[in-house]
Order: sequence, then structure tokens, then C-alpha cells
Amino acid sequence: MSNFSIAGRMVGPDHPPFIIAEMSGNHNQSLERALEIVEAAAQAGAHALKIQTYTADTMTLDLEEGEFFINDPNSLWKGTSLYKLYQEAYTPWEWHKAIFDRCRELGMIGFSTPFDETAVDFLESLDVPCYKIASFENTDLPLIRKVAATGKPMIISTGMATVADLDKTVRAVREAGCEHLVLLKCTSTYPATPENTNILTIPHMSELFNIQVGLSDHTMGVGVAVASVALGATVVEKHFTLRRADGGVDSAFSLEPEEMQALVVETERAWQSLGRVTYGATKKEQDSLKYRRSLYITEDIKEGDVLTKGNLRAIRPGLGLSPEHYELALGKRVSRDVKRGTPLSWDLI
Repeated sequence: MSNFSIAGRMVGPDHPPFIIAEMSGNHNQSLERALEIVEAAAQAGAHALKIQTYTADTMTLDLEEGEFFINDPNSLWKGTSLYKLYQEAYTPWEWHKAIFDRCRELGMIGFSTPFDETAVDFLESLDVPCYKIASFENTDLPLIRKVAATGKPMIISTGMATVADLDKTVRAVREAGCEHLVLLKCTSTYPATPENTNILTIPHMSELFNIQVGLSDHTMGVGVAVASVALGATVVEKHFTLRRADGGVDSAFSLEPEEMQALVVETERAWQSLGRVTYGATKKEQDSLKYRRSLYITEDIKEGDVLTKGNLRAIRPGLGLSPEHYELALGKRVSRDVKRGTPLSWDLI
């Protein structure tokens, strides 16, 4: 499972987690707001900003009946048609260049999720450095092959996918010529709950496919994302907005700037803490060893006096014999006069 570069930034287990701020439809159909979101993501320390490339017509049919209408009472988007939802949420294609240019100016990587072949061709004309495939498209093998054929790194969310689905997807990616792939554990509910996130899948998926695995996270807060890094996640993607109170199709489960900053900081701390399997004092702990407990003479005693619980104790600091020798030392006589506060050593017995 090798590290690789996206637009000059290394992604992999040997590097801090790659944090993606997903704008999605949180621009609320304002290019000015979209650019403000880019700036806020950069200021918060996100490494990349992702948008989505589609139109309502490339996503679905303009129908307001049956399966084309959202009736689910638990859905954030209940009472609208798929077509109208995508009309509201889509990012106008004429905005893409301005968004990507602003990302580059601010030192962030800008890229997108294409939803059909025309979107891939358009994004290629803008020379995006990598591609994301959404969970709902992770079984669209023609689309996946089209993206993989660009040879650019791919990030694929795995929401709802079975092991068999993922096997087909990974094979399609590799056979089409993409060498660098990251799968993202994802729960395709909005928002998702921690107990339905199952991030123990991350190391299993990584071992199963010998591939980098990250997290596309729809839970509230940053706790799940931080925990995922401890399980080996190399990439974390979270939806991002200026303020949830501003509304928008994805605002309810999006991070605000202060939360995104916390995500960047805490996931890097989690990654730094992994280290390696080690026991005993580290180099940094060597100076602390002297503050361990050890055996000390606690009363002035004369040569030949017996060591007792009254004049021998295990206390700090750690310059005397280890407390493991306490029972052995009790009842022994001292070889010379000893002052209170003297560390016990074998030559005193």
C-alpha cells in the first residue's frame, strides 16, 4: 500500500491525513458565496476542496411522481422531486474554473466528482489533478472506467457497496489504467449516526484490497473522523459550509469553519500519535525515570540497625533500589550509619 502524490501533496499512511472540504450545494447558487467557502476552507487548513459536476438533466428525469419524487418522511429533502433537488444543488459549470483558480491561489487542491461522461470530459479540459466517485455511482462501471482511463488518482466512496461490488469496482479501476486509488468508508445517510458508521471496516477493507482507505463522513462533529485515523484512514472528507444557519441542501450535516479547523488539527494529532509498537521508556521519557518510586531510608539509622517498615519506604524519586526488593530488604541490617533521605543501595545492606 504505497503513498502517492496529488498535485504535489503526498497521500498515504506515512503522511498526515488528507482533509477534503466538500462544498456540494452549500454555495446556495451564489458564486460569491462559493468563493467565500473556498477561502474559509483554506483558512481552516483543509488540503483540498471538492465540488460536484452535473446538471439536473445528467442526473435524472424531470418528473414529479413515483420514484422521482422524495416522499421519505425522514429525508432532509422530503417534498421535492429529484430533478428540482439537483437543480438547486448543482454547481454551474461556468463557475468551475473560478473555483479551481481560487483554490490554487490559496494553496489548496481543487477537484470534483463527475456524474457522467460529459462531466469527465469537461473536468479534463480544466486539468483537474484527481477525481472522486460518489457512493451512488460506485457501481457505474462505465463511468468509473472513463475516469480511470485519465490515469489520475481516484477516490471512491463505498456507501452501500457489497464486497462483490467493490471487487468489480477496484478491478475496473486497475484494468482501465489508474494506479492510485483510495476507497472511502461511507454511510449513505444524511446525516449519519456514529453507531451506523462501522469504521472497523476501514482496516478490513484496506487489507482486503491492499489499498489506502479513508472516510467520507456524514456524522456531526469530528469524533468519528478522528477515530477513523486511528484505524488507518489516510483521507477524510466532510461537507463544509460557512454557517449551517444559512441553509442549503447539505447544510444540516456540514462542518462550519471552526469545526473544520478542529478536524484538521485533531486528525493530524491522531496520526502523529500512532507511532509504532514500543515498550519501555522512550527517549523523551528518559528524564522521567528518576521520578519513579524507589526505596529510601526515611529515618536516621546506625550501623547494624534493622531495616523496618518504619525506616524504609517506597517513595519518589527513583534513585534507590526498585520497590520490587522491598520485602527482601526488610529485616536486613545496614552496613553503616545512614541519614534520612538516602536512597537504598545493595552496598548499604
